[in-house]
Amino acid sequence: MVVAAHPGCAQAPRRQLETLAIEEMRIAPRWKVILHNDNTTTFEFVTGLLISLFRKELVEAERLTWEVHDEGAAVVEITSLERGELYVEQVHSLARPRGYPLAATLEPE
Repeated sequence: MVVAAHPGCAQAPRRQLETLAIEEMRIAPRWKVILHNDNTTTFEFVTGLLISLFRKELVEAERLTWEVHDEGAAVVEITSLERGELYVEQVHSLARPRGYPLAATLEPE
């Protein structure tokens, strides 16, 4: 079956369409997951959270915990917006029932 082009409609060559499609692809922006210091949440809880939730090795988890403590905040993960939102919710969901006010936020990279 042959479909004729409608008179007056210009058809772009296939290569031009492929080029346009490639030019339109964009990389999704990345987001920083940040933990914030407080005077209640324990080092043990933050370190354990970094190991269990963020899959950090012990040495890296301890370093990040100290950075949160010393600097007031630390970037603990860089990820997609959706995954970052999930991490923030999980941090709060794990901390609140234990009485910890640990805060996690997102910022664009």
